[in-house]
Amino acid sequence: MAPAAKVGPLGLEVGQRARRTQTVTAHEVELYAQITGDRNPFHWDPGFRSGTGFGGLVAKGGISAGMLNALVAMDLPGPGTVFMSQALKYLAPTYLGDTLTAEVEVLSLKADKPVCQLRAVITNQDGVTLLEGECWTYTMRPS
Repeated sequence: MAPAAKVGPLGLEVGQRARRTQTVTAHEVELYAQITGDRNPFHWDPGFRSGTGFGGLVAKGGISAGMLNALVAMDLPGPGTVFMSQALKYLAPTYLGDTLTAEVEVLSLKADKPVCQLRAVITNQDGVTLLEGECWTYTMRPS
């Protein structure tokens, strides 16, 4: 079988993938709260959370989704990349101490623009899918 052809100004190919792994700690939860001001008691108060059916400390969804920012900006498509859009589905909670693996896969490329459509999936250490989505990116590179 012939290798996939590289497409467009980014020199990427459909099916190309990249991934990053990170363990969620109380430090990230606190930093996220400081940056956003989000101190929802669901993430902090064990008494509040115990009535919801969730066992442990649930980390903020923005922490897992934020892994996608680093992935596209640093790995695929790479430096200079920003999101044009994201459609994300949160399928299961992220708990404090979970080790997350975020992966993106190139679904399509524009032949004439530095635009990329990506599939995104985040799983935990047990292989449970926590988040899935589709993103469009634009990559700006100095001339």
